[in-house]
Parts: sequence; C-alpha cells; structure tokens
Amino acid sequence: MTPAELAALIRAVLLDAVAAGEVALAAEDVPEPKVERPRQREHGDWATNVAMQLAKKVGTNPRALAELLAARLTEADGIAAAEVAGPGFLNIRIEAGAAGELARTIVETGAGYGHNDALAGHVINMEFVSANPTGPLHIGHTRWAALGDDLVRLLRASGATVAPEYYVNDAGSQMAKFGASILARATGTEVPEGGYQGEYVAELAAKVLAERPDLTELPPGEAVAVAQELGYRLQMAEIEQTLADFNVHFDVWFSERELHANGAVKNAVERLREQGHVFDDGGAVWLRTTDFSDDKDRVMVRADGTPTYFAADAAYYLSKKDRGFNEKIYLLGADHHGYVGRLKAIASCAGDDPDTNIEILIGQLVSVSGARMSKRAGNIVELRDIIEWIGTDPIRYSLARFPADSPLTLDGEKLREQNLDNPVYYVQYAHARTRNVSLNAAAHGVTREDFEPAALDHPADADLLGVLGQFPGVVAHAAKTREPHRVARYLEQLAAAYHTWYGQTRVTPRGDAPVESSHRARLWLNDATTQVLVNGLDLLGVSAPERM
Repeated sequence: MTPAELAALIRAVLLDAVAAGEVALAAEDVPEPKVERPRQREHGDWATNVAMQLAKKVGTNPRALAELLAARLTEADGIAAAEVAGPGFLNIRIEAGAAGELARTIVETGAGYGHNDALAGHVINMEFVSANPTGPLHIGHTRWAALGDDLVRLLRASGATVAPEYYVNDAGSQMAKFGASILARATGTEVPEGGYQGEYVAELAAKVLAERPDLTELPPGEAVAVAQELGYRLQMAEIEQTLADFNVHFDVWFSERELHANGAVKNAVERLREQGHVFDDGGAVWLRTTDFSDDKDRVMVRADGTPTYFAADAAYYLSKKDRGFNEKIYLLGADHHGYVGRLKAIASCAGDDPDTNIEILIGQLVSVSGARMSKRAGNIVELRDIIEWIGTDPIRYSLARFPADSPLTLDGEKLREQNLDNPVYYVQYAHARTRNVSLNAAAHGVTREDFEPAALDHPADADLLGVLGQFPGVVAHAAKTREPHRVARYLEQLAAAYHTWYGQTRVTPRGDAPVESSHRARLWLNDATTQVLVNGLDLLGVSAPERM
C-alpha cells in the first residue's frame, strides 16, 4: 500500500461516513487527506491530521471525528490498526502483506516509479545558463546549469511539458569586441580596449586561421566579421559539449540576433504600443513599466533608432508566449535581482499575469575551494576544468543538496574522496550494494518468484518500505517548490535506511539453510530500493554505478 493508496482509502472511509449520515459534510467538501510518517515510529506507519482539519466544519471535536474514522479504518483490508493520539491525530499501522506490496509496485513500475501528475497540464519554458558565447562556461554558470537541468527533470516527472532553452546572446557590441579580439590574436596585434583576454582567444584565433588562412588579407571590417562568426560557432560548439559532459541538454538554442533579423524586436514594440504601454519621449521609445511596479520606465529604442537590450528581452518574452508557453521560468544569477521587476513588468504589459505566467528564480554564488584560476580563460575557473578535476557526479549532486538561494562553497578535494562521509559516494555506494546483494542472491538461488509480501515482517522491512513509499510525494513537492535539494536529502535518508536494513536482515540463507519466502521477499525489497535510488539519482543528473 502506497501513501497515495492509503490517502485514497481514508477519503473513501470519510465518504462512506458522510453517506451514512455520521459526518455532517457534503461529499464535494471531502478533501484529499495528507499522510506522513510519524516522527516516532512506535506511533505507527503513517499518520494523518484530517480529523483536526475537518472537525470545525463538521461541528464536532477532532478526537471524536478521529475515533469514528479509526473504527471504520480498522475494518478495511490492509489496515492492522488505527489509533487516535493527542488532540486528534490518527496513527495507522499497515498489515505487513499490504505494506510489502509496495516492493512489487516499485519493481514492476520501474523507471516510472516516482512520476506523478501533480503538474499535469502545465506547459513551461525553462530558460537557464544563457551565457554569452564570447568565452567558456565558468564556475558562475555551474550552479544554474545543474539546478536548471534538475528542475526540468523534476517538472517532467511531475507531469509538466517542459522545454529547456538556452538564450544565446549573440547580438550587440560584445560580439563585435569578441571578433576584434580574435582578429588581434590572429594578426599578433594588441587586443582592443574592452576586448577579451585569455589563452582561449588565442586558441580560437588559431582555429579560425586554420579554417580561413586568408583572414589577415581581408579588409579590416570583413576580417572582424569573419573572425566573429567563426569564433562564435567554435565557442558555441565548446559550450554545448561542456554542458553535455555535465549531463545538461537543451531542446532549444534561441538566437538573440534572429530576433533582430526577423523583425521580432520591432514587432514587439508595436505590439506593446497597441496594448497602450509604449510612449515616445525625447526622440526615444519607452515602455511604461512603472504602471506595473517597476522602479522606472524602460527605453526600448534609443533616439538614434537603436533598439536596447530591454527591447530584445521584451521580444524574447513575446516569442515564448507565441510559442505556446503559458508559464515561463527564468533562472538568473545573483547579480540579476534588478531584472525581476522589469521582466514581470514586460509580462504585465503583454497582458499576462506576472504571478502565474512568469517565474524568476535567483541563485546565489557558488565557489569551489582549492580550485586554481584557469590560465586558459585568464581570470576564471572553467566548468570543464571543474569536471576534469572533481567529476560531474560529485559536483552535480553537491549543487543539488542545498537550496539555490543560499551562498555555497564546496571543498573540491573532499568531493573527490571516496568514503561514506562524502554524500554522493554514500548514496551511490548504497546503490552499488543493492546490485551486489542482487548478484549474490542469484548465486545462491534466490529469485523473485513466489513473492509473499507478508514475509516482510521485520521492523527494518517496515522502515525501509516507509521511506520508499515517500518518494513520489518528495518528487511532486520538489517540483512544485522548485527545490531539487529535497530529492538529494531524501536519497541520503533512503541510503541510511537501506544500510540499516542490510545489517539487520538477510536476502540469502546462511550456510546450507534452504531458501525461504522471507529471502525471496527481501530480494524484491532490495531490488525496489535499487530502482528508487536509480530514479532519484537520475532526477539529479547523477549516475548510479554498479560497483564502487
């Protein structure tokens, strides 16, 4: 019996009591009860406060309602006991057979266990990373690369339709400086003021020259344009490869310059003017964002006719809306707090509800102690250096363990350690142990035939089943609250429960003793744990090794 099945049973009992006239409540007012693990296990397997929630509406005291529900629940299949505690809590014990069926459910559901429909019907555009294509990804991009991908996985697992999108800032003056910097390195001249430094520029220049040996013979303007375009393509290829190595993938790579080329920026100004929010002043075109709590109105087109970055932001937002994304999530760095008001104002000016159609998440900075500045990049720690030094799994898992709004310093050398004090190793080791137990069981003739869930009668069985049963709820809650760290902390709780169970029960018989139903049942429970660890790690973009 899963927590969801128990909640459905409690609701059915409530509806029966309503139909019998024992509870003065309309059937449509009967809620979906919430069940959770009691803090003290001796109180039962699960608990609900539904009686306390409904007592006032029903016109009775919570204990009396809880006692009525307890009497009905004890008559239901799979319920061993239902007891009232405190002011009206209902503590419930599940029969071993009913509880053990969860192991079968998990194994047979496989990769789908934990998936839920909490966000079914939501169509979401998730934009994250969106680093300028003028240099390599660095540690400043690392946190949102990991957490953005985690959120995409969580939202999809909870029933949402999600498009992860990278906004390529390939328009504007920084791209011209990028091209000029590459050309300077190719010709052996000084990088222009405000240009890009670092060995990676020289590497790009060498690759550009290899593709266009005539670069230095071209007219200056044409040479910069060629260097810019080829350097851009090379740098974007590296960014895509680095993200792939970090187990991060995007459905859409959206080009800013295409917004300008296809007239979307000009069109955005006219569309917002039709909405009544655009005005002209001093030769410039403005968006009156102060009508929607922005701290000042924003220029969309300068007096010289040049569109601003803000105009491109507005066009980009409208593009997302036009592509059918009712919900748009922006993941921005700690230095982008000022963007919150202006982006929400754009949504309002476009006729959207800023409380439902746009969500802006701000992440705090992350640093890795022990890391040396990248000589190649000049003054930053590159993501690809971190991957090579520490590895994708330790970095991704460690970034997932903490709320995004908390500053974070990671100890690189500790993350490389392979011991049980390292959280990612601790969880991955639990998975490897489950696989070893399964292989050892096969060698001793223990199979998953003739499953008898009632044989899972040890307290450690019940504890492990209880943790496994919480997984779908953890996934749904993490998706709704945009908090992947809940999954990581859950996996550590599951690993701890498994290690305890491993020490207190047996999947294989001792010596020459025969294989019994308890051994077969515990193999099911072992393999169910394997599946949940795999599913949970996958939600965090982390692998589940067979051996450690």
